[in-house]
Amino acid sequence: MLRALGLGDLLTAVPALRGLRTAFPRAEIALAAPAWLADAVDRVDAVDRLVPTEELAPIDYDRPDLAVNLHGRGPQSVRRLLDTGPHRLITYGEQDGDERVLAARWPDQRHEMLRWCDLLRGKAIRCDPDDFRLPPVGARTGKIVIHPGASTGARRWPVERYAAVARALGPEVVVTAGPGERALARRVSRTVVAGTLAELMDLVATARLVICGDTGVAHVATAYRTPSVVLFGPVSPRLWGPRRGPHRALWHGRTGDTFADDPDPGLLRITVDEVLEVAGGVLCGSASSVRATSA
Repeated sequence: MLRALGLGDLLTAVPALRGLRTAFPRAEIALAAPAWLADAVDRVDAVDRLVPTEELAPIDYDRPDLAVNLHGRGPQSVRRLLDTGPHRLITYGEQDGDERVLAARWPDQRHEMLRWCDLLRGKAIRCDPDDFRLPPVGARTGKIVIHPGASTGARRWPVERYAAVARALGPEVVVTAGPGERALARRVSRTVVAGTLAELMDLVATARLVICGDTGVAHVATAYRTPSVVLFGPVSPRLWGPRRGPHRALWHGRTGDTFADDPDPGLLRITVDEVLEVAGGVLCGSASSVRATSA
């Protein structure tokens, strides 16, 4: 399987990976994904081998019986998998006359977890889209994790608003930072946790609450059923938000450019008071699985 993307992308593919594991219990299942995701891949009890691969780079695997494109629908990802010499390839996209390719039409406006389950179910491979949990790693703590970073500026709620939320929630707050995000996180708190991926996942898995944008940390909270408040801007939570669990997605009903440098205008409509009010509800256990605040 190819899924050479980020942490959240990996975790939204867990139901599809487990569907393949169930369908082929004696096969070696290899996942082509970035090497830095190794700890997260180890926690998914459906993968035997990680094949380190960067996005759309050559895949070091020879002649699989079956290749599955969980990366996208573009010709580049299809070509990379065909270059491994598979007997069959399951993918979204076009057939293009290659009898090895079992192609399906790309579904627009479909939740990311459901999208990949749909691909496999269309080829008679059963998938349970609700089978996305990871095994617990420890008991809950009293920590409240705030993660201000995101992969693009469009998904980053203003750092001064995160700082205001952190001050209001008090000493239980732990501010986390991914690679290259320490300076940003230090504008929220002078004390920042910026450890390994394993340490970050364990912290989120055992936290009392997580507050973050639409980023990988949000998907870790979903996977471990950690109560969360997730701030959405350019993308609807109906496509990327938590589907089950004690989570609350805040979104003001507008979409935009996911790759813009500046915070999305819809994201900017979310206020500090709104986040604090919703966080209080989640901590009190009154949050539903997904409730998007509209304009």
